[in-house]
Amino acid sequence: MTGALIMLIGFGIDAVLGWPAAVFRRIGHPVTWLGALIHALEGRLNRAHWSNNGRLWGGVATTLCAIFLPVMLAITITWLAPANWLGTLILSLCAWPLIAARSMYSHVAAVARPLAAGDVPQARVAVSMIVGRDPARLDEAGVARAALESLAENSSDGIIAPLFWGALLGLPGIAAYKAINTLDSMIGHRNDRYEWFGKFAARLDDGVNLIPARLTGLIFALVSAPVRALKVMAQDAGKHRSPNAGWPEAALAAGLSVRLSGPRVYGDHVAHEPYVNEGAPDPRPQDLARGLSLYLRAMGLAALCLALLSCL
Repeated sequence: MTGALIMLIGFGIDAVLGWPAAVFRRIGHPVTWLGALIHALEGRLNRAHWSNNGRLWGGVATTLCAIFLPVMLAITITWLAPANWLGTLILSLCAWPLIAARSMYSHVAAVARPLAAGDVPQARVAVSMIVGRDPARLDEAGVARAALESLAENSSDGIIAPLFWGALLGLPGIAAYKAINTLDSMIGHRNDRYEWFGKFAARLDDGVNLIPARLTGLIFALVSAPVRALKVMAQDAGKHRSPNAGWPEAALAAGLSVRLSGPRVYGDHVAHEPYVNEGAPDPRPQDLARGLSLYLRAMGLAALCLALLSCL
């Protein structure tokens, strides 16, 4: 499968280089380019005085446009790329910035280091970069839990799902997925501004993550405690507020023998949600290092799967 080989090489480049800060300062990042497009479309097609139905269709138009443009660019690049090793390398380089394996590790490690040193204020600053909840309300266990939940969910959204769709559909597949996921992160919120405008994007994101989220949970289970993790996923994944995030969270929680999810604070709102792997203790600072170790094993297994698919 050519798509699997392209994803494997792109995955390897990201693991080694990430997205260098010098490159970001000069040209930004494809996700920031997508974000600028979505922001511009939202400013024109999401008017407060419009009816709910009007805002819904404005969101549909925004979503389709934000997917169409990068996909057409990806199709054009694929069509123009030579059918040899050079073409494979070109496509892999295009896929590289759409895989976030190294940055995910770096963001969670940035929380783990100060938390292990007892510097909870600095750990709160670091965790605020990867979660939306109020970091000032988080104690030591809350910071660790938030970081591990982000590690689990974003392992699916930021790595396994892009690799899955890229392996299946090539560069257009990973481009389409990244556009959908970016749309969901920007407009897929349940508030007055986006409840109707972002509904289509949010439902589409749920759909394209259906298989990858469960696959991520399975990968986490296989590299940790398979029997226990599969049992916890079966029992607790459906309790999660998200139809998809509960799967990798449940597997990671079981693999580390900690509980995740539970009540959380967003601004002035408290979300009373059930725990995943309830009955286990809250994560401790050292569990972040264990979680990162499990994450590396999971990424190794994902790479192995891509390599095997590339040989077929």
